[in-house]
Amino acid sequence: MLFDNVRITLTAGNGGNGCVSFHREKYVSHGGPDGGDGGRGGSIIFRIDEGMNTLTYYKYKRKFKAENGGDGAKKKFHGKNGEDLILPVPPGTIIKDAESGLVIQDMSTVDEYRICKGGKGGWGNKHFATPTRQIPRFAKAGIEGEEKEVILELKLIADVGFVGLPNVGKSSLLSAISAARPKVADYHFTTLEPSIGVVELSDERAFVAADMPGLIEGASYGLGLGHEFLRHVDRCRLLIHVVDVSGREGRDPIADIELINNELMQYSPELASRKQIIAANKIDLVEDESDLDAFRQYADEKGYLVVYISAVTGKNVKTLVETAYTELTALPPIKVYEAEYVEETFDDPTNHDFTVKNVNGVFVVEGDWLYRVMGNINFGDRESLMYFQRVLRNNGVIKALEEKGATDGDTVFIYDFEFDFVT
Repeated sequence: MLFDNVRITLTAGNGGNGCVSFHREKYVSHGGPDGGDGGRGGSIIFRIDEGMNTLTYYKYKRKFKAENGGDGAKKKFHGKNGEDLILPVPPGTIIKDAESGLVIQDMSTVDEYRICKGGKGGWGNKHFATPTRQIPRFAKAGIEGEEKEVILELKLIADVGFVGLPNVGKSSLLSAISAARPKVADYHFTTLEPSIGVVELSDERAFVAADMPGLIEGASYGLGLGHEFLRHVDRCRLLIHVVDVSGREGRDPIADIELINNELMQYSPELASRKQIIAANKIDLVEDESDLDAFRQYADEKGYLVVYISAVTGKNVKTLVETAYTELTALPPIKVYEAEYVEETFDDPTNHDFTVKNVNGVFVVEGDWLYRVMGNINFGDRESLMYFQRVLRNNGVIKALEEKGATDGDTVFIYDFEFDFVT
């Protein structure tokens, strides 16, 4: 079976921490701070691989993490930048947000897309030296890399899609008009995954055709191959509806057309409205032309463009290909899925939201921005600790604690930092 839908977790690399270091050298009495910056964390990038046609690469591994940046070092040495993680995907892959199902990026329009950005490296203490702070004993921690859970969904890129019930000759037709060699046999569901072939007419005239697995009644609700088939028709600009008009298997071609079109309508009215050419296959097995009178009348009433063919003998196959190409020239380009997902911004410097809770007499303070600020604080250094106290006061944390009833001597927890409250 075609592996064309998968849910994976992605984590970019964290930025490396800045270094706290002071220059030490003989005969240099005032070396000063020389802590280097941390390296950037590796990003995660999806890149188109023209040689792939399934998502089997992600079948057994669902979690991917890029390399972290290296920590800064003394003598102003910069930490090593983390390597980007390149993940290959086949053309036509759509990236969706796992939680909302919204489209993040359609990979049919780009060669590569950065889905998770690596964290920035932290500054070393060399950046924090001032005329009044000549011995900074603190540095900046690296920022965590972005993390996302996404769904990869493959929708094949083809101009023309062959639709029809099982065993009506779709695979035989694709073999006859292209170099594709899908499995062909005289039993139902020979084709279990889409096959793609390039149909070359002459010179620069060509189009891509896809033989889709046969539909059955109820496919729009997931029966049979269900959505595994239907999602791949989404991009097709033109549908060639292959139907068996020979009656050798006791089929009614009119009922077959109605059944398939009903399944398309149930799945997507927009898909059902696409231009169709009826390929009336196995005409070589029709012994009495009058048997087709009812079918011809039906096609005329519906306004269908019908080409009577035999995929086995090649009768009128060239006519069908020429007709398909002519129709394609008047149709809009292949469908592209616009991005719907709007990413939340967590690094907004103006967002200083936090919560204060009284848990059995202990005051607990939480806030994303506070967690990041604490990564830059050296709680063993007086200057750094005084800076943290100013941050709490300037951003309303002290006031919020007082409003919650905190008094001198009460215990306050801000993540893993515990202190006694003092007004």
